[in-house]
Parts: sequence; C-alpha cells; structure tokens
Amino acid sequence: MNEAAKAAARKAAFARRKAAHQAQDGRACGALSELLAGYRGVPVAGYMPIRSEIDPLPAMAEAAAHGIVGVPVIVAAGEPLVFAQWEPDMAMAEGPFGAQVPALHVPMVPEIVIVPLVAFDRHGGRLGYGGGFYDRTLAGLRSRGAVLAVGFAYAAQEAERLPLEATDQPLDMVVTERGVLEVAR
Repeated sequence: MNEAAKAAARKAAFARRKAAHQAQDGRACGALSELLAGYRGVPVAGYMPIRSEIDPLPAMAEAAAHGIVGVPVIVAAGEPLVFAQWEPDMAMAEGPFGAQVPALHVPMVPEIVIVPLVAFDRHGGRLGYGGGFYDRTLAGLRSRGAVLAVGFAYAAQEAERLPLEATDQPLDMVVTERGVLEVAR
C-alpha cells in the first residue's frame, strides 16, 4: 500500500475532524447512547478521547449502568489492545499516547467495540492513526466469536474512498451526529 496516500488521507481527515470537533454540539453521543440501549448488558468497550476525537464518555456512562464497559490499554507496539473495566469517576492513570487508562486493571472482553477513527467510508473502511492496534484487536476478537465494531466519528470525517490494505478490519456500522450509518459491503 502506498504510505504516501495514507499519510495524505490522514492529513486531510485530521483537518476535517478538527473543524467538526470545534463546531460539535453533542448530538452524536445521543445517537451512540440510543444504539447501545439496544444492547443493554452486552460487554462494550469504548475509549478515552484524545485530541479532537469525538467524546463517547456520556454514552459509555449510560451503558455502565446496565453492564460491563471497558477501555483499551496498549500493551506494546505491534500487539493487540487489551481492555480494562471502566466506570464513571473511577481512578485513572495516563497511558501511552496520552489516553487515560484505569488505575486498577480488571480485564474484560468486549462484544461491542466503539472504535475511534480519523476517517471512514460507507463500506466500513476505517483509517486510524497507523499503529494497527484496532486492526489486530478486532481480528483477534473476531477469530474467537462475533464482535460488533462501531465507528464513532463526526460526519465530516467521511471519505469517499480510503487507501486500505487487506489487514484493515472493517467497521460494522458508524455513528455520527447525523445518526447510525449501516455500512454497505
């Protein structure tokens, strides 16, 4: 795959995400909460937002009232993520890349993974930061059973076409401030 094409796509998507983040009104988290309400009690993993990532924390807090919620923890470069149980207002510590992780690591295995991203397309394609963490993680989870990969993004992060590779794991759906986008494969 042409790394220059991925770098250019990331740069353009970061600019769109930053502008959307500055203009956001919080509606996207409502759409994510509505989606997760249909899966009450199913173990879900969200993420602790960094930089201009869309914030899933209110939806995660609602889900935590009905079941186990986790957040990703980076173990090492080149390895899949592991997940630690998360609850609102729990003690957190700084993890790699500035993301917060639970101070006390209690492992969990999600059946739904809310995935942060830089860009997405209508076919379930996702462009991340380039470390491959979510691709390795989703591949591992999917090899053991069904897992629902839900991209969470601003609508402005949609791209018509993304420079993807065979190892890029597809999203099952994307939630934006405009609602839920079922992907076409």
